[in-house]
Amino acid sequence: MAPLYEIRAAYDGQTVTVYQAYGRAIAEPALAAGRFVPPFSFHRMTWIKPSFLWLMHRSNWARKAGQERILAVRITREGWEEALAQGVPTTSDPAAVAAAAVHVQWDPERSLRGAALNHYSIQVGIGRGLIRTFAEDWVVGLADVTARARRIGELVQSGRAAQAQRLLPPERPYPLPAALSRAATSEAARTSPKLR
Repeated sequence: MAPLYEIRAAYDGQTVTVYQAYGRAIAEPALAAGRFVPPFSFHRMTWIKPSFLWLMHRSNWARKAGQERILAVRITREGWEEALAQGVPTTSDPAAVAAAAVHVQWDPERSLRGAALNHYSIQVGIGRGLIRTFAEDWVVGLADVTARARRIGELVQSGRAAQAQRLLPPERPYPLPAALSRAATSEAARTSPKLR
């Protein structure tokens, strides 16, 4: 059984993959440039999620309006851990959240069929003060995984869950330094509602 709060992600020795859903107007210029460029906004928070299935639940397998393109965003592990080190849980005091450079939120992880599971998945909001650092220093690659997402969704809808499962990106527990792991999970564990 998975721990209640645990970061799971696809990663290697240098990078971690997070996912974002965008409309074509933002995704296509970013993919063409190989980095985030306008009309991507450098003036508002952007949320990154290491859980592919959580984003599939949110974007309805890349079919929700404004979320038709799924990007796999490879960022440096140093950047990821820096974001977590600066993160303030959204359940904290509102003044602390408002002042935070990074927001951290834990939501129920999702199954292939979108059901809430009995453990949480992290999402991280990169604030305006760090957006350029995220886009220009941390991001090392963008890939369009929309076709894969839709194919998995079609397999799930047609009852071929085993085939769909084989197409999922490999996610495993992310090895955070102990102090950073405690900071990322302690406030969430204290304040989040219990899963049903």
